[in-house]
Amino acid sequence: MADKFKTELVALMPRLRGYAMALTGSAAEADDLVQDALVRAWRFRDSFQEGSNLKAWVCKILRNTFYTAAVARRNTVQDVEGKFAARLSCAPDQEWRLQYSELLGALEDLTQDARDALLMVVAAGLSYEDAAEIAGCPVGTMKSRVNRAREQLAEMVDIDLPKARRRAEKNARAGTGVRGASLVRPPIAAAPNVA
Repeated sequence: MADKFKTELVALMPRLRGYAMALTGSAAEADDLVQDALVRAWRFRDSFQEGSNLKAWVCKILRNTFYTAAVARRNTVQDVEGKFAARLSCAPDQEWRLQYSELLGALEDLTQDARDALLMVVAAGLSYEDAAEIAGCPVGTMKSRVNRAREQLAEMVDIDLPKARRRAEKNARAGTGVRGASLVRPPIAAAPNVA
C-alpha cells in the first residue's frame, strides 16, 4: 500500500500546489503549505482508508493545515516577500498584473464559505461531490456556493457575466439598490436619422 499511496500522493502535488497558491497568494507560502500537508498525510497514512478519495483527504489536510497556521500567526507580522513594503511603492502598470492583484483582493472579500468552495472546485480541481464532502455540506449547496462566488467575484472585478447582469438589471428595476446594479450597461442611443 505504501508504494501505491506514495505514487498517488506524488501525482496530486501539482493540484495541491495550485490550491495552496490560491489560499496563500504566495509561491513560497504555497510550497511550505504543500510540504506540511504532504508530511502530515505521510505521517497519518495508516489512518487513510483504502478505497476512499485520496485527493479529498489530502485537500482537507492541506486546508486544515492552512487554517491552523493562520490562527497561529494571527498576531505575527512578517514581511518575508515584501508584501507590506510593496504597498508603499507604486503598483506595476502591466494590465494583467493589476487585474491579478484586483482578483486576489476580491477573493479575500468573499465570505469564507464562498472562497473555500470556489478554491476547492476551481483551483484544486475537485469535483463538486468531493468539495461538498470536505466542506460537510450537500452537493447542491456546494454548487450554489461556487456559482454565487463566481458571480460575486465577477461583480467585484467588474466582469460582465450574463447571469450577474440580468440579476443586476432586475434589482435595478425593482429599485433595491444592490451592488450588482453597477453591472448594468446604459443603452446605446440610436444615431439620428439624417436623410
